[in-house]
Amino acid sequence: MRQDSERIDRICQAIKQQTGFQPKLGLVLGSGLGDFADQVKAEAVVPYGSLEGFPHSTAPGHKGRFIFAYIEGVPCVLMQGRVHYYEGYSMADVVLPIRVMAALGVGHLILTNAAGGVNPAYKVGDFMLITDQIASLVPSPLLGPNEERLGPRFPDMTEAYDFEMRQCLLKAAANCGLALQNGVYLQTTGPQFETPAEIRLYRCMGADAVGMSTACEVIAARHRGIKTAGISCITNMAAGLSDQPLSSDDVNETARKVGGNFSRLLQAAVSELSSLI
Repeated sequence: MRQDSERIDRICQAIKQQTGFQPKLGLVLGSGLGDFADQVKAEAVVPYGSLEGFPHSTAPGHKGRFIFAYIEGVPCVLMQGRVHYYEGYSMADVVLPIRVMAALGVGHLILTNAAGGVNPAYKVGDFMLITDQIASLVPSPLLGPNEERLGPRFPDMTEAYDFEMRQCLLKAAANCGLALQNGVYLQTTGPQFETPAEIRLYRCMGADAVGMSTACEVIAARHRGIKTAGISCITNMAAGLSDQPLSSDDVNETARKVGGNFSRLLQAAVSELSSLI
């Protein structure tokens, strides 16, 4: 029998010993996009390393800490860095932060990531509002005995990305004068980048962007009843769609270049979402 609930309780108790802040909205900041957290006035900062049993971020561009702050009057918890399946963690570890945020009171979640553009109409630096996802290439975080406290055995994924939240993000982008692509996100295990043949396959499957995170986290969030929205930053065109070799340094550099627009978009998004929370 899995003991995820007990571990979640222990971690939440450790967080509450450091802060009594009660978040309602969670934000997961992907590769190279964590600078947004440095721009908010933090009520509390909790490094992942201070929480026994909590996975540590090892990927470049992931500082590995929770930031608790009010944004546009909304009590938020920001994950400045996530953990990935390719780092060697189990899927239960990868989605543990989502389950911890749910236990802290988060009912709405915005997930962000750096992704490769699979749709040839995209260009580097675009933002894509995730409308749906393909998670069939990675293990489900719900494998194994189900803990009813965390959610039902067979959660519905018809609306993985909440319609009302997506409408708020579209309005926020319009208010910022930013264009948002709309597309389907596909998660792979990584850590290797994809081959051109794989990208052609993913395009046939209906993917518009590809990355190594997010989809499994959305499954865990929906299992727990959290409403989700997602934004991908297209940091590179996928293999076969560009003459440039793929590099994680280039991914983080592109994310940093668009960081200003990304921060404006997130700030506006929280403002629009405040009516739902």
